[in-house]
Amino acid sequence: MKKELSRRKFLQTSALATGGLVTANTIRLEASPVLKTRKVAPGDQLRFGIIGIGMQGSGLLSGALSIPGVECAGAADLYDGRHTLAKEITGNPDLFTTRRYQDLLERKDIDCIIAAVPDHWHKKVVVDACNAGKDIYCEKPMSHSIADGFEMVEAASRNNRIIQIGSQRTSSAICAKSRELYAAGVIGEIEHVELSLGRNDPTGAWQYPPPTDLSPANLDWNTWLGTAPKIPFNPLHFARWRCWKEYGTGVGGDLMVHLISGMLYTLGWNEIPRSAQSLGGIFRWKDGRNMPDLHLVLFDFHGVPVYVRLGLGTESPELARFYGPKGILDLQGSLIQLSPQPGIDTYPSYYASGFPRAMQEEYYSRWKEENAPQPGREPLSDKTTWSGHDYDDMVPHLVNFFEAVKSRKPVAQDAVFGNHAAIACHMANESYFRQKQVIWDEKTKTVV
Repeated sequence: MKKELSRRKFLQTSALATGGLVTANTIRLEASPVLKTRKVAPGDQLRFGIIGIGMQGSGLLSGALSIPGVECAGAADLYDGRHTLAKEITGNPDLFTTRRYQDLLERKDIDCIIAAVPDHWHKKVVVDACNAGKDIYCEKPMSHSIADGFEMVEAASRNNRIIQIGSQRTSSAICAKSRELYAAGVIGEIEHVELSLGRNDPTGAWQYPPPTDLSPANLDWNTWLGTAPKIPFNPLHFARWRCWKEYGTGVGGDLMVHLISGMLYTLGWNEIPRSAQSLGGIFRWKDGRNMPDLHLVLFDFHGVPVYVRLGLGTESPELARFYGPKGILDLQGSLIQLSPQPGIDTYPSYYASGFPRAMQEEYYSRWKEENAPQPGREPLSDKTTWSGHDYDDMVPHLVNFFEAVKSRKPVAQDAVFGNHAAIACHMANESYFRQKQVIWDEKTKTVV
């Protein structure tokens, strides 16, 4: 202990001796200019249909209606109560509502689709929309399985349709700035990434309350099950579908895909990891679910280790941390913090404490002569923070989608990007259930 304390004291004293100073700056990021209110000519109005008006879909509907020049022309949901909700959100008691989403795809006066349905319905809805000539905004994760994702990519390409996946941060000012900073080399070449998020409450663990009137009379249960095994009507499976692999993709598809998408966008990557190794289990929410409530994953992205920690039993900040030889870049909610590191000795080596005294004095004198700054020219270690809108704000993401529908210009989080992010999550889940590392085989487009 004495040696450790002496080392700490030596480092502190040496740092003061060299005159190093730490400063902090905070910079405010402006919202994207496309969010500013603008007048839209009647002929430029976009009419969309929405499929799924549940927790996420209702938010997407409200967000879309806040954008000038956008109008909801119809809503589809298998639960009749959400037909009422769609009319309430739009303020239109005559809004066209249906249980059959195909009714929206068949309408010529609907320009595009927003879909917020359980994961096991993503492929069917997206492929049908593309085949009907509709661009589609589909909630994350893009797919329920690896094979589903490639079918969706093919449908978008074959029909020349725009698909945008709903991990909103790729449209945020925070992620745009982090991408700019990394490209400028502020931390050097990436060496390691840490991604983490923790929740600690029933709602965060998807223990949602089912609608109190839910029954086979007002819900098309057999259609809702889709490709999943046929089971008797179960309100908890309807409301809490993320808990079961038959319908959802667990914390991987619900939370990890946000973190992975933000990382890929920040680093300018668009790829599938080489491998994934998972640990985890059901530690807290022993409610019949079969997806883990704690999931730890180590990915290999072309040799760069990416560690992800997701938990539903302990609250912890959402964080994306990027490590490089020149410093650390942290993203957290509405903040970016850059902590530069010089990567050089800013004080004499403490190894010299093992030299005889005369040798120590000679070493310290020579080191100071060669390395210590002149008075008044001491280096500054700037820790800079950028603040802006929450990087999960969905409205900028919706704006980018609607603008792409009109301009036909590609979106950042297109079918290929969304598929790559989703495959990382599928690999994490495969590793968890197989209890072994899985490796991506590009030739067969499967994990082995």
